[in-house]
Amino acid sequence: MLDTTANPLLEISQLCKWYGNFSALHDINLSVAPGEKVVICGPSGSGKSTVIRCINQLEAHQHGKIIVDGVEVTPGMKRIEQVRRDVGMVFQSFNLFPHMSILDNLTLGPVRNLGLSRKAAKERAMGYLERVHIAEQADKYPGQLSGGQQQRVAIARALCMKPKIMLFDEPTSALDPEMVAGVLDVMAELANEGMTMICVTHEMGFARKVADRVVFMDAGEIVEISEPEEFFNAPKTERAQKFLSQILGH
Repeated sequence: MLDTTANPLLEISQLCKWYGNFSALHDINLSVAPGEKVVICGPSGSGKSTVIRCINQLEAHQHGKIIVDGVEVTPGMKRIEQVRRDVGMVFQSFNLFPHMSILDNLTLGPVRNLGLSRKAAKERAMGYLERVHIAEQADKYPGQLSGGQQQRVAIARALCMKPKIMLFDEPTSALDPEMVAGVLDVMAELANEGMTMICVTHEMGFARKVADRVVFMDAGEIVEISEPEEFFNAPKTERAQKFLSQILGH
């Protein structure tokens, strides 16, 4: 059972971001409890990915506060690598090193950034490869794997850093349709095990099944936040109703 009384693991307040004169994000407020699963959805260009990229400062924000586990994240902060260790991220593209084996892709971060021995890092990596059902591919190279397999490797690589929260930026959008289900199944397993997750996705079946809350964005703003049943069955706003009718076909 989700403990909503616990201190938030992530707090975003009055977050704003501009690209020149273009307002990409306006007054974003979101609090995520430990163990909570939040799905962010909305039309293309609504600012969904920008929000999660600001959390670990892949994008710098100009106004507002982002606090991860009690630490405020600010542009140019000296402790940003510590924050990034706590915040795992899985991208649309897999971002694996093509010249390194799957196992070496997974052990690089724990050895370099966490100070693990090669042996301990390998044991951890194999454990997470088993968790995402791909341990038999450990000695292969990314180019030898399908897109769905590479994305599961990317998830395992993020988990190897033992993050407190996982961010997913449309992790299935670059995959062939037949590969999507396997990646979503792995994400659902993580959710069931209590991982704190924020996921930007158009996979509404996943949102309905896994999310504790659905955040709907449009034009750089949060339009509504609801539990999945309410969002899908009785969206509060006309913009959300239109989005759902387009994406679900009713």
